[in-house]
Amino acid sequence: MELRDISNTVAVITGASIGIGQAAARALVKEGVNVVLAARSRDKIMNLAEELGQRATAKAFNVANAEAVQRLFVEVKEQFGGLDLLFNNAGVGYYNPFEKSTRDEWREMIDANLYGLLNCTQAAIPLMRGRRGAMICSVASVAGRHGMPGFSVYSATKFAVVGFHDALRKELGESGIRVSLIEPGAVYTNWGYNVPAEKMKERRDGLEALHAEDVADALVYVYAQPGNVNLQELLIMPTRQVVP
Repeated sequence: MELRDISNTVAVITGASIGIGQAAARALVKEGVNVVLAARSRDKIMNLAEELGQRATAKAFNVANAEAVQRLFVEVKEQFGGLDLLFNNAGVGYYNPFEKSTRDEWREMIDANLYGLLNCTQAAIPLMRGRRGAMICSVASVAGRHGMPGFSVYSATKFAVVGFHDALRKELGESGIRVSLIEPGAVYTNWGYNVPAEKMKERRDGLEALHAEDVADALVYVYAQPGNVNLQELLIMPTRQVVP
């Protein structure tokens, strides 16, 4: 199968310090993409950038900080002249029955999962205009299709992300900018605050959960399609995960 040559294109990856974001950075650099690694953890992304070499640039910031996001994309334009791929991956998920959940948890999830994604997407669009095959690709979740008990606010943010992308795809399609969603099921990552690690591992082991690299490979596949092809939604589930 021949895919589009994506070497020497430019990608910004949020939440790049761990999990899916880190795996995406490795997969894209392997294809010759120049990656900007964005995350709150300066040490982790600096170490990753050093590992990946000259194609990787580390930028420590919080996606919920609109001013910091604007500065980042100004720097991307100055350094690279534009942007070909925004991978909105940063996110937070708290487990708690809604009655017992806290406003601090709500705020952190809404800031990262929704406001952060909106901040980055709005700042990225002007840098993508006129670039063949440009794409905004975001990580949503199966929880953006089916509500999950204990993850009510998290599910709400992911439902919002799905709706936003459906509208944005229609807004940007005629300009040639592609808008795509990757919606994973269970993945071996550190996702899921308030869930005991052993309980989460037991569930993932039982499902033969996805690995971060599986999602990263899907991103490369989506992005490397011809510029006139937009895989707008990929729901990626472990074979054994039949609920939800």
